[in-house]
Amino acid sequence: METPKRIAVVTGAGSGIGREAALALLGGGFAVVLAGRSGEALEETAALARAAPSDLLVQPTDVASPPSVAALFGAVEAKYGRIDLLFNNAGTSARGVEFDELTYDEWSAVVAVNLTGAFLSSQHAFRMMKSQSPRGGRIINNGSISAHAPRPNSAPYTATKHALTGLTRSLSLDGRKYDIACCQIDIGNAATRRTERMAAGILQADGRIAVEPRMDVGDVAKAVLFMAGLSLDSNVQFLTIMATKMPYIGRG
Repeated sequence: METPKRIAVVTGAGSGIGREAALALLGGGFAVVLAGRSGEALEETAALARAAPSDLLVQPTDVASPPSVAALFGAVEAKYGRIDLLFNNAGTSARGVEFDELTYDEWSAVVAVNLTGAFLSSQHAFRMMKSQSPRGGRIINNGSISAHAPRPNSAPYTATKHALTGLTRSLSLDGRKYDIACCQIDIGNAATRRTERMAAGILQADGRIAVEPRMDVGDVAKAVLFMAGLSLDSNVQFLTIMATKMPYIGRG
């Protein structure tokens, strides 16, 4: 069992925000467990990290699958014996279609990853943090600007992000007596593959198609590292980081 540093688990670590956050955490002195559905993508993140074997664990994981999440945290327990940070970053969305055109399967798939996946991972992390010595840890949920204001035709994604805020608040309360802090980072227009379409123009609330500014995803990773680095006596309950000129204030 290896316990060289503070131990972080990052879901959705194969690309985008998850990859950048994992690399930032490694640079900030954490050992990091990379979780995500694509083992190949996780290995690419690991190659970029160039970290010592003791500081890195690659664990292919489907956060919507209870057995897969159990296997993830079993691997964390076996390698490190504790967890200090969980970044619930894995997420997905449905087609941008009219509300009445959504299928049950599309709705269920988004709920399974964005909400149930965060619940399953948080529950396993909570159990470890509650029982380990020294006790406690931090859970950071990746919310979204959509936890505050929706985009057109985004009901499944928006609903799960609003629900994630409720999960954040509940974990903050329920974790107090066990020294478990929970917080949420709400991100708007980070420059990743997921937001490339914004450069060509996307649907606005008034029906226009407009280009939206994006921000360096590295700035998001710095924010995650800041939150992760706080002592458990302090908490940034909610942090919003967004492209300065994106249409959020006044979006509707």
